[in-house]
Amino acid sequence: MKRIYIYFTLLAVSATVACNKYVDTPLPKNELVSELVFTDDKTATAAVTGLYTSMNAYNYQFANVLASFLSSMQADEMYYFSTFENYDVFRQNRLVPSSQYVTSMFADQYAFIYHTNACLEGLKKTTALSPNVKKQLLGESYFMRSFFNFYLVNMYGDVPLITSTNYEENGLKPRAARSVVYDTIIKDLNEAVSLMSDDYPTGTRVRPNRAAANALLARVYLYNQQWALAEATAGKVIADSKYSLLQDLNKVFLANSGEAIFQLQPVNVASGRNTWEGFTATPATPTATAVFRLDTLHFISRFEANDLRLANWTGFRKTTAGATYYFPYKYKIRLGTLGVVNEYSMVLRLAEQYLIRAEARLQQGKLDDGRADIDAIRVRAGLPKLSASLSKDDLLKAVAKERHLELFTEWGHRWFDLKRTKQSTAVLKPIKGANWQDTDTLYPIPVDATSTNPNLTQNPGY
Repeated sequence: MKRIYIYFTLLAVSATVACNKYVDTPLPKNELVSELVFTDDKTATAAVTGLYTSMNAYNYQFANVLASFLSSMQADEMYYFSTFENYDVFRQNRLVPSSQYVTSMFADQYAFIYHTNACLEGLKKTTALSPNVKKQLLGESYFMRSFFNFYLVNMYGDVPLITSTNYEENGLKPRAARSVVYDTIIKDLNEAVSLMSDDYPTGTRVRPNRAAANALLARVYLYNQQWALAEATAGKVIADSKYSLLQDLNKVFLANSGEAIFQLQPVNVASGRNTWEGFTATPATPTATAVFRLDTLHFISRFEANDLRLANWTGFRKTTAGATYYFPYKYKIRLGTLGVVNEYSMVLRLAEQYLIRAEARLQQGKLDDGRADIDAIRVRAGLPKLSASLSKDDLLKAVAKERHLELFTEWGHRWFDLKRTKQSTAVLKPIKGANWQDTDTLYPIPVDATSTNPNLTQNPGY
């Protein structure tokens, strides 16, 4: 983490090219940490939105592909149909502290947190910005810091809690307890809710607004079993007229879709690439082999007959032996028309909020209301409503199944759901066999971090 301090300055150089997708004025080179950047609305906005550009600029980073695909392999959704050690260790639970992507996801997120902390410090000091712009930018920074802390604590467990840009101090911080990290996440998200606008600053959904903060906050409350708060907070998002469950599943992952709460806008798309997810998972031609494949036995088999999600969100190929295999197909475009972008990377969407509220209601004994939320997702998928005679336990199993089938290969939902519901060993040990141990629910702390910070301890089992 001692090296993270250079990240924010270096970002200024790359953002001069990419950030004009979010604002009109590029960042001043090599002055991103100085007070100068926060003396003008446009450059201050560029400092904050440069984070989104950085998150989506390169393939195989935390924010595109890694958090979604590797966690799917760690769970029971997907595998890589080839030999590539850096992927295989996730599917086979052979992670070690020096594993490449364990290391890069940890470093990426702390670099992004440094970025948000630098913005928060600069924004709090300045008196030169328009009040509404300053509030929105502060809110976005609090939201993004909470977003990264959420993923760090769910991937690695107790983690250092970094809230400043003092890299010498940060480089020696010990791990903070999970409860302390979550307290900070909740505090930051409530601050974001109070600061951000209901509207999107640019009209497109590529910068977070108040609904995005509430959507993540509802998830955090669910993970912490604060059922009433999860229900109420998800309900605020569901009631917002800007969002709706799209009946055409092929439109859900399009740019600025009515279901999108927060998306990442593609950058560097001169080749015709839209999203990294689509570019990575979609075969190059109609007959080409897919290397990222969905687990037929443990995932595909869970779909009911006539489920539109199977028909619309997965693709399939036949092997030379005549067997059928499936691949993720939520994003349809591998390479499209040059200069035309039709798909954005989905970060938060409305369907999750229905499933959050459903689970929270069921846990409070509100079975009819919880079942109605599940049915909203099922009916959209072309499935019949659930029986009114189902018990609470049956309905909780139903919402868990819908989360699996609705949110697959999106941002680690299945991996985290198994952990938070304490189902990891029961579900994964029969699949992974001798490679599975209970401690595999957390990634190891990277050796790069423990070797430079004597106060960092390793997770059990590594």
